[in-house]
Amino acid sequence: MTSVRSTLRGSFSPLRLPNFRIYLSGQIISLIGTWLQVTTQAWLVWTLTGSEEASGLVAMLSALPFLLFGPWAGVIAERVDRRKLLIATQIVAMLLAFALAILVQTRTTQLWHVFPIWSQNYNETSWGINVSIVQIWHVYVLSFLLGIVNALDVPTQQTFLGDLSGTSELRKAVNLNAMILQVSRMVGPAIAGLVIARIGIAPAFWVNGLSFIAVVVSLVALTSTQKWGEKRPIQPLRDFTEALRYLKTQPRIQDLFIFSTFATLLVLSVILSQLPAVSDKLLHGDAETLGILQAASGAGALIAVLFIMPVFQTLRRSGVALSVTAIWMGVWLLVFSASHSLPLSMAAIFFCSMGAPTTIATALGMVQFMTPAEMRARVLSLFTMISFGLQTFAVLIVGLMAERLGIATAIQINAVLLIAGSLLMLVFRTEMRRWETDNVPAVSPAVVAEIL
Repeated sequence: MTSVRSTLRGSFSPLRLPNFRIYLSGQIISLIGTWLQVTTQAWLVWTLTGSEEASGLVAMLSALPFLLFGPWAGVIAERVDRRKLLIATQIVAMLLAFALAILVQTRTTQLWHVFPIWSQNYNETSWGINVSIVQIWHVYVLSFLLGIVNALDVPTQQTFLGDLSGTSELRKAVNLNAMILQVSRMVGPAIAGLVIARIGIAPAFWVNGLSFIAVVVSLVALTSTQKWGEKRPIQPLRDFTEALRYLKTQPRIQDLFIFSTFATLLVLSVILSQLPAVSDKLLHGDAETLGILQAASGAGALIAVLFIMPVFQTLRRSGVALSVTAIWMGVWLLVFSASHSLPLSMAAIFFCSMGAPTTIATALGMVQFMTPAEMRARVLSLFTMISFGLQTFAVLIVGLMAERLGIATAIQINAVLLIAGSLLMLVFRTEMRRWETDNVPAVSPAVVAEIL
């Protein structure tokens, strides 16, 4: 028990670093705003279309840039000032949030009470004369543009954590960053449900836009120590190929990629795109129901980050632990798909959501720890490209299945695939059952050069 308490206390040691504290303080405000917008946008799409397929398409467009621009993102993050690059991405994301807020807030006069079938605008069912001009294609375009920003921002941000914390505190810094992400996932959606129900949709987008100011100010205020990539012309395909060849030499990193992909493809594809359909069709609720489910998911993830992940990462047989975690998520997804009760659905999504951040943050931390600094940004870009880029297809497929087979059946299929895939990993990846986290070698740059 003493060792567990010591482990938990030690997980907060990066907070001793002033620049890291400044960065996290801005991040937590911005991320609460981001999750407020995620929930509000999901409800906006559902209100506009009532379609699981449309919800999946929005999530797909958000993830597609990870797949398209992955080879460039990591290379750019290695060759430019990461602090300045993050300031730029946050400003662009802020402008996109304001654009969506303006579209929802701007109102026009239409004679819908005469020809209501012609309208595809928000709030058409009210036959109102004064309505928002926002249409579903606006959300599609803005989601894709924000996805481009995130495709560059995510590997840059993850590498920037190492600039702030140093290699010795890197895994703990990744965990703390994951913790504030889960805090925001719990708080943001709960606020969104209340705001939508009592004030409307537009204020949520305005608040998110304003929240980016906090992270921009924090980035301007801090200083960081960056290890620069090799000074040579940027050749994305060549640099990306080097990262792929490095990955071929690292079976443990391959296993981490696989489990992270399981979590994003089969779990997050449901949580990030189909909770509006669950709230409406299975639970017969409204925007507040969606906010409650999102908050329950965030609460489960937060508990995992605070208490489970620090202990989890001290386990010697991490490969086996990751397999068991994936099976755990699959079982709770099955419960979630069968539930028509809000309390049971909250419990199921709470326990299921414990597994995804544990898997992804563990994988991110170990990949960074195992990868040489001069290769780190490219490998992380490859990580996000594979793990999150493939989510492009997963969310669309889940949406199509939900549209044609029903939302419950779509979730059940994901759950079965997750359990089966995890069992296959346990059976056939024999090396994975033996590797231990306290003996994780990283291939040196010299070895990489020989391989290349």
